[in-house]
Amino acid sequence: MAGLGSTVLCINSGSSSLKFAVYAVPVADSGQCLAEGAIERIGQSVGRLWIQTPNEERREEQAPFPDANAALTTLFRSLESLSYPPPAAVGHRIVAGGPRHTNHIRIDERILQDLREALPFAPLHLPAEIAAIEAVRRHWPEIPQVACFDTAFHRDIPELAARFPLPRNLWHEGVRKYGFHGLSYEYILSQLTDGGRGRLIVAHLGNGASLAAIADGRCLDTSMGLTPTGGLVMGTRSGDLDPGVLLYLIAEKGYTGPQLERLLNRLSGMLGISGVSGDVQTLLAERGQNAHAAQALEIFAYSVRKGIGAFMAVLGGLDRLVFTGGIGEHAAPLRWSICRPLEDLGIRLDPQANGESRRRISRADSPVEVLVTPTNEDLTIARHTQDIAQIV
Repeated sequence: MAGLGSTVLCINSGSSSLKFAVYAVPVADSGQCLAEGAIERIGQSVGRLWIQTPNEERREEQAPFPDANAALTTLFRSLESLSYPPPAAVGHRIVAGGPRHTNHIRIDERILQDLREALPFAPLHLPAEIAAIEAVRRHWPEIPQVACFDTAFHRDIPELAARFPLPRNLWHEGVRKYGFHGLSYEYILSQLTDGGRGRLIVAHLGNGASLAAIADGRCLDTSMGLTPTGGLVMGTRSGDLDPGVLLYLIAEKGYTGPQLERLLNRLSGMLGISGVSGDVQTLLAERGQNAHAAQALEIFAYSVRKGIGAFMAVLGGLDRLVFTGGIGEHAAPLRWSICRPLEDLGIRLDPQANGESRRRISRADSPVEVLVTPTNEDLTIARHTQDIAQIV
C-alpha cells in the first residue's frame, strides 16, 4: 500500500459481531472504500473474520473470538497485515447517547463516561460500542475518535411525536422517543436526487427494523422509541407491547429486569413466533413446511404494513416509499406481502421489478413511487468523522 494517504476507520460494533470499513481521505460523496469486512460469531466457539479489498480476493479466517477485545485485537492486526498505516481518525456508530447526546461528537473522557451512564437506553448495543472505543484508545491512544449517533437524525422530531403519555417529570429525565437507524436514513436521503423532498417513508428492515416518516427532509416520527426494542416486530426483538404484558410477567411470572431484557431483545420477534429462527432467509426457506415460520413472516409484514399506514396519516399522504436494510433490499416476497394490501392507498408494485429488486419497484401508474435503495452507514460515519476530527 505504498503511497496510501490518510484514512478513516469506521467501526460498527454489536454484541456478537463487528463490522468495519476503511475509507480514503478526503471522503467524497461516493467514498473510496479501501477495505471492508466483519468479525462474526463473537463469543462462540468458532468465529469468522473476513476482509474484502478492491483489488484482492476476499480473505477469510476462522478462530475463536471470546469477546469484543479479542475481536478488535484481531482487527487491528489484520489491517496492519494489509500494510495500512494507522488511521487518521476512527468513527464509531453509537446507537444511543441518552438524553445528553444527540449530535455527532468527538470522544473524550467525559463523553465516554456519559456513554457508560447511557447504558439503560441501549443495553443490547452500548456495551460493545464502548468496548470498541476503549480498545482503540489502548491501541492508538493519540488518534481522535468520533461518536456518530443513530439518534441524531431524529433529534428534532416534534414533541407531539416524541413525548410519551407519562408524568412530565419523566420527560425532563430523558424518557422520550429517540429513534434509531438515523445514519441509514441520512444516507438514503443523500442518495435521492431531490434530497427527500415531499412526503417520504423509509423502511429500514433488517434484524433490527424501523420506519421513519420524513417531510421535506425532516423526520416527523419514527417507529422505535426510548430504545431500539420498540416499534416494529423484528428478528429477535418484540417491538411495541401492551405495558400490561410486562406487568403480568413481573407480577405473575416473577421476571426480573435482566430476564425481561433477554426475553424482549433476544428471544422474541420472529424467533419467538417461529420457534425456529429470527433470520428472514431461513424463515422463507422453511415457510412451505412450517406454519410457525410462515406466521412469523406474516406478522412481521403486518407490523410493517400497519406502521406505513400510520405514518401516511402523520404525513397526510405519501409520495415515496423506500425499502433499505438487509430485508428491505433483498427479501422481495416480504416487500410484496407488505405492499400488496396497500394498493387502494396508492402503493402498487410491479411484480417483475420487485422480484428482481430493481431500484424502482412500483408500477408506472402507482401514485406512490416505491424504491429499493442500498444503505451505507459506514460512509455516513466516515463523512462525519472526517469533518468533526478536521482531517484534511
